[in-house]
Amino acid sequence: MRLGIDVGGTKTAAVVLDDNDVAVEELTRPTGYGRDQVLASVLETSAELAQRVGLTPDRFASIGIGIPGAVNAQIGRVEHAVNLGLDRFDLGSEAAARLGTRVSVENDVNAAAVGAYRYVATTGGDTSLGTDGLAYLNLGTGLAAGIVLDGHLRRGSSGVAGEIGHIPVDSGGVICSCGQRGCLETVASGSAIARQWPTTGTSPVHDMMAAAAAGDPVAGRIRALLFEGVATAVRILTLSVDVRTVVLGGGVTSLGEPLLSGVDAVLNEWAEASPFIASLRLGERIRVIPRTHPVAAVGAALIGVSNSV
Repeated sequence: MRLGIDVGGTKTAAVVLDDNDVAVEELTRPTGYGRDQVLASVLETSAELAQRVGLTPDRFASIGIGIPGAVNAQIGRVEHAVNLGLDRFDLGSEAAARLGTRVSVENDVNAAAVGAYRYVATTGGDTSLGTDGLAYLNLGTGLAAGIVLDGHLRRGSSGVAGEIGHIPVDSGGVICSCGQRGCLETVASGSAIARQWPTTGTSPVHDMMAAAAAGDPVAGRIRALLFEGVATAVRILTLSVDVRTVVLGGGVTSLGEPLLSGVDAVLNEWAEASPFIASLRLGERIRVIPRTHPVAAVGAALIGVSNSV
C-alpha cells in the first residue's frame, strides 16, 4: 500500500492506495504552522492511516507528500513555504527517519497534476493522454499549473515549469508578489479577487460573483478579468506545451458552472476572431474533477513511487 499526504495551509488531506491504486482510506486533519507542527501533522497522519489499514508506517511501500511552495523534489527539501513558515526544511529525510520508509516530497500543484492525470486516464477512457498530456491549472490563492507529458511530470530545468501565474499580461497592472508588474496571477486567482473585492464575508470570490450577478459594475469588471485570465491560462498552456486536457482545480473552481460558462464565452469570442484559435478547440480541452476527489493526495501517493504516472 502507498500513502499520499497533501499538506495545505490550513488542513492536511491524506489517502491510502492499495496495490491497484484504489483509495481504501482517507483522512483530513488540521496542519499547524512551522517545522515542528508540519512534521507532526505528517507523522500523526501516517500513524493513524497505517493503523486503519492494519499496518505500521514503515510497511507502506512508499509515502509521498505534496506541499505548497518551492520544493527540491530530488532531495525532499522544502526550500520555502511562506504560508507554513518553512524555509530550507528537509521534510523528506526528517519524516523518513521517523517513519522508517522512503518519503518523497513534491510541490502540491505538481502532485495534483499527477493525481489529475491518473483520474482522467482511468475515468475518461482517454488512452491518448500518454502522448498528448495534461495540465492541472490550480486556481487557488495563487495561479500555477502542473504539467504531465509522456507519462512524466515535467518540472523544468530549475523547477519552475508551469508557473504561468507569473507571466506578465498587463504592463500597466499592479505589482505581483514576485516583483513583476501585471502578472496573470494578479487578475485570475483567489488573492487577486480578495484584493479587488474586499469583503467581510468568508468568500470574496463568491461575494464578488453575487454582486456582479446583481449588476454591480465594479464586480462585473472584476468578474470579466477573472474569466479572461483563466481563458488566457488555458491558451498559454495549449500554445506552449499543447496538452490535450486542462483540468481546473483549486478554491476558485467552487464557483462551478458560472466560472466554466464565463471562461467558455471568452474562448468562443477569441475563436470567432481567429481561425487559428478556433482550430485549437480550447473549450473542449477543459475538465473539472469533482472537489470530493483528493487529487493532490492521490498524486502524492503516486509520486512516492516514481516520476512515472
